[in-house]
Amino acid sequence: MNPLFILPISTCLTLILTGVLRHYALKRSLMDIPNERSSHSLPTPRGGGVSVVVVFLLLLILLGLEDMVMPPVLLALLGGGTLVALIGILDDLGHVSARWRLLSHFLGAGWALYWLGGLPPLQMFGATLESGWLGYFIATFYLVWLLNLYNFMDGIDGIASIEAITVSAGAAFAISLHNVPQIQWIIPLLLAAIVVGFLFWNFPVAKIFMGDGCSGFLGLMLGLLSFQAAWVLPQMFWVWIILLGVFIVDATLTLIGRILNRERIYEAHRSHAYQIAARRFNSHKVVSITVGLINLIWLIPIACLVSVERIDGVFGVFLAYIPLAILTLYFKIGIRSNE
Repeated sequence: MNPLFILPISTCLTLILTGVLRHYALKRSLMDIPNERSSHSLPTPRGGGVSVVVVFLLLLILLGLEDMVMPPVLLALLGGGTLVALIGILDDLGHVSARWRLLSHFLGAGWALYWLGGLPPLQMFGATLESGWLGYFIATFYLVWLLNLYNFMDGIDGIASIEAITVSAGAAFAISLHNVPQIQWIIPLLLAAIVVGFLFWNFPVAKIFMGDGCSGFLGLMLGLLSFQAAWVLPQMFWVWIILLGVFIVDATLTLIGRILNRERIYEAHRSHAYQIAARRFNSHKVVSITVGLINLIWLIPIACLVSVERIDGVFGVFLAYIPLAILTLYFKIGIRSNE
């Protein structure tokens, strides 16, 4: 079986299933009601991202049955992804306390890391760093932070979908520059194709929201794929970190700022740079498209240079992140103070 044939099929499946979920959400009044912390003004169906989770996991099983995905990778993605998605879906339908959500996140990350073998060796300035057991702890917190920040950054129309599509496609391209088995870049490309089907319903004006079940799932999958790729090509970990720069920088600087301001970090808010920018320009579409363009024009070229080892991975991260940090602080400090 040529897995490339699955890509257009996966997009169509997600497109259809999201439409079915939207009809169900409208019928059952599963709506996201705007409040003072929302970036939206109209009630909108939620939970549409379940289609992304279902289609990706089912097609992953199909690839596994065809012996295209190694059993440890399959078990890692299926087990960790299912647990994180389920707890997120339950939270979308009702409410799950923060402690139980966080516990499930650590369990899902721990399960996946067990099957992947933990944190891969990291290349830094020509040296290879073996982290041993410490790597499991570092990798677990990295995954938990990544899946939560992806949830934090899913706040305006299309932004989480465009990020997943451009990051996954960019990583697939960076991996394809090497002589590696096709499946190494097919999995991230498959994820991108699946999210394209959901984007139809989520952009430029959201007809249904992704929901925590999918946003956390996407964050975890992107993190796990960064580890899976790095076990094959060590520099690929930095490639993924670079590609995820927009989300990582905005979410991390916002969290640090809220801690310094002694705010309750677990409460909903609208202080991310992308949210401030959306209010400043009075447009979700402009901000989400800008995120995609930053990934395409700035981050993907740097990531490819790291992939082919023209520049060091750590240097590439600094090169990519410094302008993003300046841009984030500009919106969070300069424009926010004038609102």
